[in-house]
Amino acid sequence: MNDKIQFCKGGGCTAKLGAGVLSRVLEKLPKAPYDENLIVGFDSRDDAAVYKISENIAFVQTLDFFPPMVEDPYTFGKIAAANALSDIYAMGGRVKTALNIVCFPESMDMNILGEIMRGGSEKVIEAGGILAGGHSIADSDVKYGLSVTGIVDPNKIYKNNEGRAGDVLVLTKKLGVGIVCTANRVHEASERAMAEAIDSMTKLNKYAAEICSKYNVHACTDVTGFGLLGHVHEMLDNRLSCRLYGEKIPYIKEAADYANEFLLTAAGQRNRNFAGNNVIFENIDFAMEEILFDPQTSGGLLIALSKDEAKEMLCEMKSKDMPAEIIGVLTDKKDAEITVKGE
Repeated sequence: MNDKIQFCKGGGCTAKLGAGVLSRVLEKLPKAPYDENLIVGFDSRDDAAVYKISENIAFVQTLDFFPPMVEDPYTFGKIAAANALSDIYAMGGRVKTALNIVCFPESMDMNILGEIMRGGSEKVIEAGGILAGGHSIADSDVKYGLSVTGIVDPNKIYKNNEGRAGDVLVLTKKLGVGIVCTANRVHEASERAMAEAIDSMTKLNKYAAEICSKYNVHACTDVTGFGLLGHVHEMLDNRLSCRLYGEKIPYIKEAADYANEFLLTAAGQRNRNFAGNNVIFENIDFAMEEILFDPQTSGGLLIALSKDEAKEMLCEMKSKDMPAEIIGVLTDKKDAEITVKGE
């Protein structure tokens, strides 16, 4: 059998609609009657919906699916599942159940679909959840993901916009996977760079979240399709500003080489159009700018907490071989929303 997936035009989180377009659609939707138990809904720009069912339990709902960004079906299944599961961790929750979302051509070898779903199932099991079913449709292209339900203490939810001036930002994974996958699509990525990207995309944020739970996290999101700067923009919520340390931001080194060769994504340019007017770059080169706008698939957690606690948390993460770094600080609102300063 042909055990590879043909690349689509935009795989992973590069296939997401742009944040600006999506916002214009969502704001026109009819409003449901107010429900005090809906703690987080789509109007908050957060990572998942949260609904309170008791004083100590709320359920967290999310879904994510996309076309493939790698040729190996099993690897694609793992990446897609890890990406979908991530929103539960970004809200401070624990994974309980998952449902498969499948779009697949009837003319394609069904063994490929089996390998995709095997990869996804393994990640659900690793997350401590149960794969409980799903839904499939015949389509012209392959798409896969999960609808995931988790639970969280409603008093301990991580929202993405409750950071405080003086908090520092911790990023738990390297940036640049979108650019590396784009280079790989045209056979320009090195085996080493692609292996590093795959390792990052298949790693669950469960382990970073378990460490986070020991600290007083003020805000958290996962860095995905809107790129680091798009997600920072949402985190600031028009009430704070941020200074990012360009030299501290972790990224896959070869991604800078590929960016300089203009191996970029359309989604990265949409992210620049969405958030670019809110950013001032100082001593930051073109390649690093592109990495900061690069859409991430199954990216790391971006966490806001006090400086002292962040240092302790970072030590613990590094002891677990996570490439986490303190990448910036939140400040009172200034004229420039985001400043990225290099050495």
